Amino acid sequence: MARPRSRRCRAAEAAAAALLLTLAAACGSRLPESDFEHRDRPTATATAREPLRVGIITSATSPVGGNAFTGPRDGAKAFFDRLDARGGIDGRRVEVRTCDDGGSGVGNNACVHRLIDEDKVVALVATTALDYAGAPRVSRAGVPDIGGQPIGAAYDTWPHLYGIYGSLAPRDGTPGWHGTLYGGTEVYRYFKQEQGARTAAVVSYNQAASAAYARLVERGLRAEGYRVVSEQVDFALPDFRAVAADLKQQHADLVLDALDTHGNARLCEAMDDLGVRVTAKVTNVQNWTSTVPEDYRDAPHCRNALWVTGSSRNFDDTGDPAVREFRDATRQLRTHSQWQLEGWAAARWFTEAAEACAPRGITRACVDAWMNRSEGFTAGGLLLPVVFERLPEPPESRRICLSVARWRDGRGWVTQGDMNRTCYDVPQLPYEP
Repeated sequence: MARPRSRRCRAAEAAAAALLLTLAAACGSRLPESDFEHRDRPTATATAREPLRVGIITSATSPVGGNAFTGPRDGAKAFFDRLDARGGIDGRRVEVRTCDDGGSGVGNNACVHRLIDEDKVVALVATTALDYAGAPRVSRAGVPDIGGQPIGAAYDTWPHLYGIYGSLAPRDGTPGWHGTLYGGTEVYRYFKQEQGARTAAVVSYNQAASAAYARLVERGLRAEGYRVVSEQVDFALPDFRAVAADLKQQHADLVLDALDTHGNARLCEAMDDLGVRVTAKVTNVQNWTSTVPEDYRDAPHCRNALWVTGSSRNFDDTGDPAVREFRDATRQLRTHSQWQLEGWAAARWFTEAAEACAPRGITRACVDAWMNRSEGFTAGGLLLPVVFERLPEPPESRRICLSVARWRDGRGWVTQGDMNRTCYDVPQLPYEP
C-alpha cells in the first residue's frame, strides 16, 4: 500500500526566498504569555442571521515587500465573496476579518489575540505569516488554522494547524520529529528522468539563510546523482556576470537558486548577456505568478527556460473547470499567482468543513474535528491529495507527486503532464528548520 504523499520539502522551497533577507528583521520579542493566559470557551452556535467570522493573518507589510505574501489572502477573500453572493453557509454570510502582522512576531501575536479573543473567529484561513509567533496560542485555543502557507515550521509543530500541503509529523509541540524535518528529492528526480538534466548549479547569497537552503538543495541533487556546481554571490554587491560565465564553462543544464525575485531576474539577465542556455531555470511556488514578463523583461531566453514545481494545479490551466471558476472569480485582480489559487483552495476547505458542521452547529471544535478527518482533500482537484497523519517515526522514503509548469511567452505557464501521475518514489532527507 502506497504511503500518503508529503510535500514538506517543496514547502521549504516556497518559503526560502521570503526568509533569505528577513530572518533577522522578522525575529522580535513576543507578547508576554500573560496576555494570553485565559482560555477560550467554545464558540456558541450562532443564529442563522448572524455572520460566520473567519480570520486571515497576512504579513502584508513585511520587510519582504508589499505584495510578497498577499496572494493567499486575496484568493481566500475572492472565494468567500463569491460564496456570500450565493447565500453563504447555511444562510449565514462569511465575515472575513483580516489582520496584517507586519512580518514580525510581535505583530503576529497581536493579530492572533485580536482575531481569536476579540473577534471570536471560528477559524483562521490561508494564514501567510513570515514569523508565526502566535501559533502556540492558536493551538492552545483549539482554533483550526486551515490551509496556511508553511513558511516556517509551525504547521509541522502544533495540533489544530492544517497547512495547505498537509503534514505527517506528530505535531506535538516540537518541529517535525524531535526537531528534524524531512523532505523528498522528487523535483530533482523529475528533471533528471524527464528532462535529462545531469549537471545542476545552485546559486545563493553569502548570507546565512540563503547558504543554508542552498546546502539543502545540493544534498538532494547529489542524492539523485547530479554533478553539482555551487555558486555564491555577495549579497551587497552580487556579481551575476561571473556566475553566468562559470555556468557556461561548467555546462550546467539545470539552475536552482536561493535568491529573491530581484536576484533571480538579474541572474537571468546575466545569463542572456553571456549566451548561457540551460534546460531549465527552476523557481518556486512563491514566484509562480503572471508577472514573469515584467520581472524578466530583459532576459527573454532565460525567461522562456523558467520552470516551476509545486503541489497544486497550474493557475493558468483554464481548461480545468475548478481553475476556470477561480480565474472567473478573480478576473478583477491585476495579476494572478499560484498562492492566490492556494488561498482559494483553503477557503473552500473551510467551507466544506463548516457546511458539514451546520446541522449541529458551526463551532471551532466541530470544524477542527472535521479537519482531522479530511484525508485526501483536493479542493475539487486543485490540490494534490492532502494528508495529515501523525507518524511516530519519519519515513525513509515516500511516493510523492508534483505539479510542473514552464513559462512560454504568449501562452503563460504551460502545464507539463498530469500532476496526479507525475510521481516518484524518493528518499526523505533530514534538515533542520
